[in-house]
Amino acid sequence: MIESIESEYIHAANSENFKKLVLENSLQGPVLVNFWSKKAGPCLRQYPILDKLVHHYNGRLLLVNIDTESEFRIPKQYSITSVPTLKLFRNSQVVETLHGYQSETDLNRSLHKYIAKDSDQALADAIAQYSQGHHEQAYKMISDAIMDDPENSNLPVALCKLLKHEQRFDEALTLLASLPDSIKAVTEISMLEDELSFLVIANSIVDVDELIEQVESKTKTKNLDLIQQLSAFYILNKEYTPALQLLVDMMAIDRHFNNDYPRVAMLKVFNILGQGHDLVTQFRPSLRCYTH
Repeated sequence: MIESIESEYIHAANSENFKKLVLENSLQGPVLVNFWSKKAGPCLRQYPILDKLVHHYNGRLLLVNIDTESEFRIPKQYSITSVPTLKLFRNSQVVETLHGYQSETDLNRSLHKYIAKDSDQALADAIAQYSQGHHEQAYKMISDAIMDDPENSNLPVALCKLLKHEQRFDEALTLLASLPDSIKAVTEISMLEDELSFLVIANSIVDVDELIEQVESKTKTKNLDLIQQLSAFYILNKEYTPALQLLVDMMAIDRHFNNDYPRVAMLKVFNILGQGHDLVTQFRPSLRCYTH
């Protein structure tokens, strides 16, 4: 029976030990909470799959079972209305909820992205090398890890952040461009690529105050290169209102400047802000005006 299973990776929880078993342990790694009942057939069919996966992950995932027939407060707190329900906790928060019976394939697919991989340990070792000043060794270790595990998006993210730290922006962008589409689609990767593209542009700024004066001058001919630099500077500093206004000004002058930079940059800012943001609502008509 589920409540009698003895394993270092599997525990039974109630309202008294839930905080320690689930919330505190989830600060160290993922904790899967199985809300179940011995009267529900799907729960009994689900358990062998849970047991198999937990032991397959060999300590990288903790399973905590909560019997909804004997424990009422925790199921109510997490709005459990049917069993089996699985909730995955990370950093004391629910990051995934699965309702009903899950096949081994479906469950593995849902959990996979939260489970530490061997390449994550290689990454940790590389970061330790970097912190000790062995930069090239760290880069090699991460590059080797990427070759061994090309699907772990944490690896290129870390490598690009180190390159960014050293202001090697073009190298970081080249690395991101070489990644498979499945990894490029990861939100953190796409956001990092956007940030790096603006850093490349803003990196040529020598004096920000002088740049602002030149761009805002009423007597000088508008220089789109300078406006582009200032817009990138504003975006990187989260000053989105002046950044968006500059992008509108650029589109009014030459909407195709530098491979449609004004339009592309505006879309990137919209993505950062979220489609429901007031600034997106304010500036979207300008984008439509100059792109149709």
